[in-house]
Amino acid sequence: QVQLVESGGGSVQVGGTLRLSCAASIPSVRNNFMAWFRQAPGKDREGVAAISTVSGTTYYADSVTGRFTISRHMANNTAYLQMDGLKPEDTAVYYCAAGLLGDWRRFSNWHYWGQGTQVTVSS
Repeated sequence: QVQLVESGGGSVQVGGTLRLSCAASIPSVRNNFMAWFRQAPGKDREGVAAISTVSGTTYYADSVTGRFTISRHMANNTAYLQMDGLKPEDTAVYYCAAGLLGDWRRFSNWHYWGQGTQVTVSS
């Protein structure tokens, strides 16, 4: 059964740090990229960061560049999102995605999704 299981969300104050994890049980042939998206209330789901599971090449949204770091551990098929310098505008449900066909920033181009984990940043 294909699954993406996220963990690591929570509540922090401005400037705080969180690390999200996404454990994937996906056939490696289908897991070319992994990514993190987020969705705040009343807003569209937006791409935060993506990583090639083969090359390790990373991509970031402008809003998180320099603060967030995406990585992956190939042996256990897990992706991570290290979030530093958190701001109130980072508050959202964060979703893990895998299996990309096309532009990584479009959520419709991803095949597999996790259930989401809440991140709340308070001032």
